[in-house]
Amino acid sequence: MKAIQFSRGLRVALTGAALTSAATVALADIKNYEFKLVEPAVKTGPDRTIAVKLVDKTTGKPVPDAVIFATRLDMAPDAMQEMVTKLTPLPATEPGTYRFKASFGMAGRWQLSLGAKVQGETGTIENKLVIQADK
Repeated sequence: MKAIQFSRGLRVALTGAALTSAATVALADIKNYEFKLVEPAVKTGPDRTIAVKLVDKTTGKPVPDAVIFATRLDMAPDAMQEMVTKLTPLPATEPGTYRFKASFGMAGRWQLSLGAKVQGETGTIENKLVIQADK
């Protein structure tokens, strides 16, 4: 009888320990990822290339194979949100780097807005980066 009670008690204790340790496992957070500009400045004109890196802030490593589904390039930092230009995705040259082609019609600050999903993570990465276009 005591052996059965001990066995049940041990089973309950082990189950509780397993559940507690499972709850404390650190899961990746979508806030651990961010886009960074490779070059913060471009020259004005047509067909300029913009490159951004998606990095894991906890490790500093680039994150390849993200799905970028939202892009916008406008002059919001200079209070001209209506000044929008088209972004065209370009093939990647290295893992974790995402490139776009755009025309910068005037000098000033341009805001690159990106939305992306990382493989195996829930949630969406949303970043707004400022690019300086000079003549």
